[in-house]
Amino acid sequence: MSDRIGRAKEKARHEVDRARGRAKELAGRLSGDERLEAEGRTDRARADLRKAWRSVRERVRGIGDSLRKDRS
Repeated sequence: MSDRIGRAKEKARHEVDRARGRAKELAGRLSGDERLEAEGRTDRARADLRKAWRSVRERVRGIGDSLRKDRS
């Protein structure tokens, strides 16, 4: 049960990071601050990468679970 809660917290944290990055990007674009805009893009890309990595981990975990069930 706690593993499920941990995954939900991790997912929420990534979504918050992605939204924060989007906000920085928009603020930079509106203010003309190229550095802030680039920082926002970087933050969003980092959040997207973490999300993709989490997806890969879950798929590998599922494959491992299915292999264990087949052997029982």
